[in-house]
Amino acid sequence: MSDGFPEGVGGPAGAGPAGTTPGFPTVRPRRLRGSAAMRRLVAETRLHPADLILPVFTMEGLTEPVPVRSMPGVVQHSRDSLRKAAVEAAEAGVGGIMLFGLPRQKDAVGSGAWDPDGVLQQAIRDVVAEVGDALVVAADTCLDEFTDHGHCGVLDEHGRVDNDATLELYGRMALAQAEAGVHLVAPSGMMDGQVGHLRRTLDAAGFADTGILAYTAKYASAFFGPFREAVNSSLTGDRRTYQQDPANARESMRELALDVAEGADMVIVKPAMSYLDIVRQVADAVDVPVVAYQVSGEYAMVEAAAANGWVERERIIDETLVSIRRAGARSILTYWAVEVAQRLR
Repeated sequence: MSDGFPEGVGGPAGAGPAGTTPGFPTVRPRRLRGSAAMRRLVAETRLHPADLILPVFTMEGLTEPVPVRSMPGVVQHSRDSLRKAAVEAAEAGVGGIMLFGLPRQKDAVGSGAWDPDGVLQQAIRDVVAEVGDALVVAADTCLDEFTDHGHCGVLDEHGRVDNDATLELYGRMALAQAEAGVHLVAPSGMMDGQVGHLRRTLDAAGFADTGILAYTAKYASAFFGPFREAVNSSLTGDRRTYQQDPANARESMRELALDVAEGADMVIVKPAMSYLDIVRQVADAVDVPVVAYQVSGEYAMVEAAAANGWVERERIIDETLVSIRRAGARSILTYWAVEVAQRLR
């Protein structure tokens, strides 16, 4: 009776001497782990600088960058420091940059989001002028940084996010970004129909070549905590009526099917490390590039543990990134993008 293993290889533990399999000592997997050169030769998953996308925050009116207390090494950029950060990323071989704009003034509808001279459009123009096509330039296409209530859309008379009214504002924002020269708009608000609305809006305005990097599976996660500080969030309450429930997986596949059908060029899973099963399911289901966002809380926990001497910092950074790639992500949004890219090169 066959045991399901190739002859002389498998079999139950204890079938050979000292609890080994019948193939022992002929079959020794450790032969492929014996040196750094051998491990490098047979590695199944590799990181490359071009796999990495750097998220950056730029604050209107700053003359010097401001450190984000809960994210050591991350800052809110001035215009000058943003330009320098973009050049550094390009020189390191990083694949892309994701821009988040932080205005001085906010209002109920987030009107600064589509202001041609607003902080985000200014940042897009600055970065594109500085690095050209050396980096893929993406921009967050969401209202949460621009609204005085901190939600990702406009509120109705009951204080709930109005999905369809928000889509119209997303369209204005995407057009302003496209006119500023962005390569990818990145709708992150999890509004129903957002991808299709942006595709139609961009195409009608002559921006058929502007891509959509869709936040397809964005969970209502506690891992976003430090990000709220980084973007000077005004949010009270939570976003559970539009971001996904961490308990659900099949829901992500439904969102994925809708986004791809509506014209998404790339899709994002966010957060990454606690949702590697979702990354794998998404990657197995579609042929568009899959991106995973290693978010602020994931970054902050590693930095805090490393600062206390509890983990080896560089090893654990690399291990987390490899695990995300191994799960199926083509690209990774990570605050360590430049540091890791420089080390890989």
